[in-house]
Amino acid sequence: MNFTQEKLQQFLPKNQYISYWYSALEKLLPDYNIDNPQRLANFLGQCYHESGGFVFIKENLNYKWQSLRKVFAKYFPTDQLAQQYEKQPQKIANRVYASRMGNGPEESGDGWRFCGRGLIQVTGRDNYSWFAASLQITPEEASEYMET
Repeated sequence: MNFTQEKLQQFLPKNQYISYWYSALEKLLPDYNIDNPQRLANFLGQCYHESGGFVFIKENLNYKWQSLRKVFAKYFPTDQLAQQYEKQPQKIANRVYASRMGNGPEESGDGWRFCGRGLIQVTGRDNYSWFAASLQITPEEASEYMET
C-alpha cells in the first residue's frame, strides 16, 4: 500500500497536525489489517466523518435545550426536561447513553465515562471493553487513556 504523508496532506489540506496523524496511522494501520487502498479509504473516510476532519477527538455534548429536543428528542420529550440538562455535557451524556451499549443507568456515570472519544468516537462501555481488550487494560483505564 502506498500511504504517504503527502497523500494524507492532500486528504486533510487544512489540518495542522499532519505529521502527528501520519506517524500514528503509519504505526497502527498494519495492526488492524488496514493494508489495501479500499480498507484505507473506508477507515479514513469514517474517521474523517466522526472527527470532523481529524479535528475533534472527544464528543461535544454541550447542547442548548432546543438542540437537545431536536437531536435527542427520545431522551428529552419535553422542553422542561431539556431545560434541566442544558449546557451540562456530563449530565447529558449520562442520560442519553444510559442503560445501552453496556452502560449502567443514568446515575452510574457510565454515559460520561464512556462518551465518544478518538477518531472513530468509541462510545459505550461495550465498545470501550473491546478497545481495552486490545490494549490489555480495563474499560475504565481505556476511558482515562482516551481522555488524555
